Amino acid sequence: MKIAILGGTGLVGTEMISILSERKFAIDELVIFASSRSEGKKINTPYGEVVCKVAKTSDDFNGCDYVIIDVDDPIAAELAPLAAQAGARVIDKSATFRMDTNVPLVIPEINAADIVNAKRGIVSTPNCTTTVLLMAIAPLDAQFELDRMVVSSYQSVSGAGKAGLDELQTQWKQHAFDDDLNGFVSSHENESLLAGGSVWNKAIAGNVIPLAGSIKQDGYTSEEIKLCKESQKILHNDDLRITATCVRVPVFVGHAMTVNASFKKDITALQAKEILQNTNGVYIDVADIEGTYPTPLEIAGADDIHVGRLRNDLTQPNTINFWVTGDNLRKGAALNAAQILEEWVQL
Repeated sequence: MKIAILGGTGLVGTEMISILSERKFAIDELVIFASSRSEGKKINTPYGEVVCKVAKTSDDFNGCDYVIIDVDDPIAAELAPLAAQAGARVIDKSATFRMDTNVPLVIPEINAADIVNAKRGIVSTPNCTTTVLLMAIAPLDAQFELDRMVVSSYQSVSGAGKAGLDELQTQWKQHAFDDDLNGFVSSHENESLLAGGSVWNKAIAGNVIPLAGSIKQDGYTSEEIKLCKESQKILHNDDLRITATCVRVPVFVGHAMTVNASFKKDITALQAKEILQNTNGVYIDVADIEGTYPTPLEIAGADDIHVGRLRNDLTQPNTINFWVTGDNLRKGAALNAAQILEEWVQL
C-alpha cells in the first residue's frame, strides 16, 4: 500500500507517521509532501528514509492509495481534489471540505458509517476541539437526546501549529524567569510583556486570549462556528443548539472544555458516568466523578479523552456539567485520521 502525507513535516504530520507505525499499519511506500522549503529534505521514518517532495499536479499522486492532508485550507482546496482525481482516497484535516454535503465529516467511534458517503473521494476530520468534545457528548446524545450545549474551550498553542509553540516558548524565556516576578505583577506597565507576536497580537505567556480564530458572523470566531456546525453535522442534528466561547491558553499540548449540556430525556450525572465509563476512547475516574480534574499536562500523549468534574446542574433538570480534555495532536488530529484510514481500508 502506498500512502502519502501532505504536510508530513508539520506537528500533525509527524505525529501521523508515528501513530501509523504504533498501530502497525502495513505501508509498502510512504510519500511525504511538504512545502518548497523542505523539498529534498531526508526524513528518517519507521518506514525507512523518505525524501520530501512538493505536490503540484494530480500526477504527483499517481499510485497513491490514500493521501492524508494536514495543510492550510487554500492548499488543501487545491490539492485534495487532485489527489482524488488521481484515484487516491483522501483524508483531509483542513477545514476546507468539512461542511461539503458530499464529504463525510467523521469521528470513527461516532459515525464511521458515514465514510461510505464520500462521493468526492474525500473524508474530512473535524477540528481538534470538536473531536475532543464529541467523544464525550456523542454517547450521551445517543442515550438521552442532546438539546443544548454551552461550551467554553481552553485551547493549547499547538492548535496554531509549530508557530504557536515557538511563540509561547519564546515569550516564556523572555519573561517567565524574572526572579522577583515583577514583570508579570506589573504587566500593565510593561509594554514588552504585553506585546504579541506573529501568531497572536497579545502576549500568550502568562495570559489567556478569549479569541481563538478570527471574528466572523455575529461576533463569533471561526473556531466557535466550527465547533457548533461540525457538531451538528457529525451528530446528524441541524437543530442542535450550541453556543461556545473559545479561549487560547498558555499550554503547549492539550485542549480542554467546560460543558453545560441539556437533554430531552431524564439524565443525572450518575447515569452519564455509567455511559462514559463504558465508552471506547473515553476515560473517567469513577471513584470521584465530581472531584477528578484531568489536566492537559497529564493527558498529553494519551489516546483517550478524559472527563472529570461531572455533576448535575442544580438550576434546571436534565442538565449536567463536566470538564473534558484531550491531546489535540493525537485524538484531536492524527489519531482520528489514522482511525478513519483503518475503517476505510475495510470497505
